[in-house]
Amino acid sequence: MATLEQDWILLEPGVEVPAHLVPSQHRWITLSDGRVALYGVCPPDGSQRCRIEHRLACSAQPLPDLWPWLTALRRENARAAERRTDPEPPRPPEVWPDAG
Repeated sequence: MATLEQDWILLEPGVEVPAHLVPSQHRWITLSDGRVALYGVCPPDGSQRCRIEHRLACSAQPLPDLWPWLTALRRENARAAERRTDPEPPRPPEVWPDAG
């Protein structure tokens, strides 16, 4: 996503969380023109939602446990990545045993 400063930042896709759960230096909001900006309002509006950088949610990045919900998101991202790289599940036998 393009920022107000014409830089680019990779945000976690499909994740918008209440801004009050995220420290101000990590809150990104999408503006009407599609660019994003840091949302440093303190305290944030209770209804404001924000996005976070992908690097914070990426299970491949070594990060401390910043917030419990982020740790859960990182675990789920790790499981999803594992499912995508796992070999095919075992196939059932060609001949089913006689059940009766």
